[in-house]
Amino acid sequence: MDRQVEVVAGNHVVVRVAGAVVVVAHRERGRVTAESAAVRVAEALAQLITAAAERAPDGPGRLVAREVTGWLMRDAARFGGRVDLGIVSSADSGAVAVFLHGAVTAVLVGDRGTEYIRGVDAAFTVDRVLEPPAVALAVFADDDHGRIPPLPERGIGSLSEGVAPATGAIVWFDGTRDRNRPRPNPGAHRRPDDISEPPYPAPTDQIPDARRGASAASADPEFERRLEETAKATTVLVKVRGFKCARAHPSDPRSAFCTVCGMPVDQTQPAAEVVRPPLGMLVLDDGATHLLATDVVIGREPENSDAAQRGLIPIRIDDSSGGMSRAHAEIRLVNWDVTVVDRGSTNGTRARQPGYHDWIRLQPNHPVVLAHGSELMLGNRVLRYEPASPPPFA
Repeated sequence: MDRQVEVVAGNHVVVRVAGAVVVVAHRERGRVTAESAAVRVAEALAQLITAAAERAPDGPGRLVAREVTGWLMRDAARFGGRVDLGIVSSADSGAVAVFLHGAVTAVLVGDRGTEYIRGVDAAFTVDRVLEPPAVALAVFADDDHGRIPPLPERGIGSLSEGVAPATGAIVWFDGTRDRNRPRPNPGAHRRPDDISEPPYPAPTDQIPDARRGASAASADPEFERRLEETAKATTVLVKVRGFKCARAHPSDPRSAFCTVCGMPVDQTQPAAEVVRPPLGMLVLDDGATHLLATDVVIGREPENSDAAQRGLIPIRIDDSSGGMSRAHAEIRLVNWDVTVVDRGSTNGTRARQPGYHDWIRLQPNHPVVLAHGSELMLGNRVLRYEPASPPPFA
C-alpha cells in the first residue's frame, strides 16, 4: 500500500513492512522495549509478511491471513501470554485486507460514516477483504476496558518502513489533508459499567453493533450474557486421543502428517490424551475465513438461536437470496472429525464433496462428515472446508 501511514502515540508496537501495517499490543508491565514479547511477535509477523509479499506481489492480503493464522496455531504460545494483533495489507484487485486477532479494533472511515471491526467479537480471527474506505483505515490496540482513542486529525507524519512505539496506526486514503475532519468517537464500544469514568471524550452518538444489527443503546443483558458464554467456549480445552509430532503438536492419529505444522508423525507411538487443535477453517465465497476450534451455528441471524444459547459460536453470513434461515446449519467437531448438520432449514443445506460435480441436499438433523475441500451451500452463499495447517513439509 503506497499510502500515508501515521502512528498514534502509545505503548504498543506498530510496524510497517512490505507495504503492510502491523499493530501488536504490549500487555506486559512497563514501557515496551526491544526485549518485549510484543516486539518479538512483531518481528515474527514481519518475516511472514515479507515472504508473503514476495510470493504475491500484486496483493498478499489473503496469503498473509492464511500464514498468520497458521502461525497463531503453531507458534504464538511460545511468546507467553496472550497475543493481540492487527494487520492491514493490500489485496488483489485494489482491495484492502484486514486481519485481527484478540483485543484490537479496526476503524473504517468513509463517505457513509464510520465502521468499527473488533477482534474480540470473532471466535478466533477477523479476516476481511474490503474496498478501500474513502477517508481512512485505522487499527488500534484496545485498552484494558476494550476502548480505543478517537481518530486524530490528519497530520504530516508518515511511517514508510520500520517499527515505532504507538497505540495504533492510521492509513489515509483520501487525497487531501483536511485538518477540520470530524473525529469519529469510539465511545459506544464502552461496556455499561465503564461509562462512569470515561478516559476519552463522551460520545455524541451511538455506533451500530455488528453483532446485533442495532444501536448500542438497545443493549440486551441476556444477549450479552450469551455472547460472553460463547466467547468463553473458544478457550475450552477439548481433550481427545491422538499422537504428537516431533514438535510436540497434537495430531489426528489417522493422519501421517501433523494436523498443526504438517510434519510427518510417527505412527508407531502409543496414542495419548492431547488437547485438540483447531480442525480446519471455513472459507467463504468472499474470502472471509472462520477457524474451527469449537462448534458453530451458521445463518443470517444465528445469535439468538437455541444453539447459541447452548454455547455454539454464532457465525452470521449475509444472504441476499432469502434462502438462508436465521440459524441454518451447525458445524460440530466430533473427536477429530468435522461434521455439518442442517437444522431443518426451509431451503435446505447442500454439500459437495471434493471430486464430485453434483450437490447433495442434506437430510435435516443428520450429521455428515466433511473432508477437506468439501463445499456447503446455504442460500446463495458457498463455504469451503479447508485444513488450517500448511501442506506436508511446509
